[in-house]
Amino acid sequence: MKSSSLTSAESSGKEKLLTSAESSGKEKLSISAGSSGKEKHVRPADIEKTSMEIIADELRMREIVIPEENYAVTRRVIHATADFDYAVNLVFTEKAAEHGMAAFARGIAIVTDTNMTLAGISRPAMERLGVSAHCFMAEPQIREMAREMGTTRATAAQIYAARQMPGAVLSVGNAPTALFEIARQIRRGLRPALVIGVPVGFVNVTESKEEILSVCREYGIPAIVARGRKGGSTVACAILNALLYEAAGLADPSRRS
Repeated sequence: MKSSSLTSAESSGKEKLLTSAESSGKEKLSISAGSSGKEKHVRPADIEKTSMEIIADELRMREIVIPEENYAVTRRVIHATADFDYAVNLVFTEKAAEHGMAAFARGIAIVTDTNMTLAGISRPAMERLGVSAHCFMAEPQIREMAREMGTTRATAAQIYAARQMPGAVLSVGNAPTALFEIARQIRRGLRPALVIGVPVGFVNVTESKEEILSVCREYGIPAIVARGRKGGSTVACAILNALLYEAAGLADPSRRS
């Protein structure tokens, strides 16, 4: 017969959670505890606010000066990645962040190349602005298009997006082939409101970023690009949310609760 799970504390009607640390009286479980043993932060808004202050302090310590117009985007990418390399490798065409915020203020839609990015975009900010977000990668017609064309679904999805939403904000955090296709479409007349080019990896990644940056500059298309190998859906999502928060007046995290 197994022994009972009741403790003497339970049998007396006073339930207590006992740990070896508590029984010794020497340690207490705490989250982000300081010397006083009290929690520093428990609310997400407080955690984000303090994180942003730390980022600002480290940027000053590193003597990195970011143009004010690009600061909100750059800081949020660093916040999402804990990687200060983005203070250097994020490239903005002229007034790209301003154009992105203005597009969202007009309710311009977003097209992403991954459902991961789609899932992370701020719903409260989009609802406030009347912005919709879409990812066509898993749609049956995209798979069929890719099969018939002998290309990637990322490429097919951008061809489809160019037909269905020609003035959208295009966000690429995964597929270099998507950036190459956007560049081709721009040469053929596509005019997206903004291109975010931040795929991550080793094959065709840096080349696709340089291509889209060159084409966007040539045709006057606003673009935000992470040069080099780094990037990813998390970075794409951070850029989108930074622009959405600014456009929606939700940069202060306490206003999102």
